[in-house]
Amino acid sequence: MPLNVLSQPVQSPVRHPSLKRFQQDDVFTDLLFNALLGFVFMFAIAFLLISVPEKKGEIASKAEMLITVRWADNHPDDVDAIVEDPAGTLIWYYNRDSGLMHLDRDDRGVFADEIKSEGTRIINPINQETVTLRGVQSGEYVINLLHYKAHYRAPLPVTVKVERLNPKVELIYYGDHYLNGTGDEITALRMNLDALGQVVEVNQLPKSLLLNHRGKPR
Repeated sequence: MPLNVLSQPVQSPVRHPSLKRFQQDDVFTDLLFNALLGFVFMFAIAFLLISVPEKKGEIASKAEMLITVRWADNHPDDVDAIVEDPAGTLIWYYNRDSGLMHLDRDDRGVFADEIKSEGTRIINPINQETVTLRGVQSGEYVINLLHYKAHYRAPLPVTVKVERLNPKVELIYYGDHYLNGTGDEITALRMNLDALGQVVEVNQLPKSLLLNHRGKPR
């Protein structure tokens, strides 16, 4: 006679509450680790894509020489810088760019030095003209000053600075000069360059550059 075996339901093992907490902590740790791993991977890819400049700290210069003419700030007088290159080309207010020379800024004293922005007056007090030489030629360069418009009888002090920019900044000339009224033109510097662009001679022998331009309206 067969025996009747009573089947009893299988009970799930009872787990201690602390074991459940550990299991949840393991899941959170795995998730955090995977997220961190993904972040590190993306950072590594981004770092590899960054292009490294071939030459660090080198900036291509746009000029070989810089000529700066300055007079007193807020002074109303108008002074013009005039530069003649070895080919006889003149750079000044009426011819601001030619060949390798460029007049970066023509300063007319206090004229046009004021602008209004949102009802506020903005004034540039600096009186300065600059001429850049993007390249140099062998021969003589002449730097003259023209007192285009004077408002006072007293002489106007003007400083002239000439700098070489390549391969490093080098002061070639710095001097004070005086202009004595409207139309006064003086020679600040004459410099001779050799075939390598080196200054071999400087002098201040007078040479007028604007005999045919005096009195021309501005």
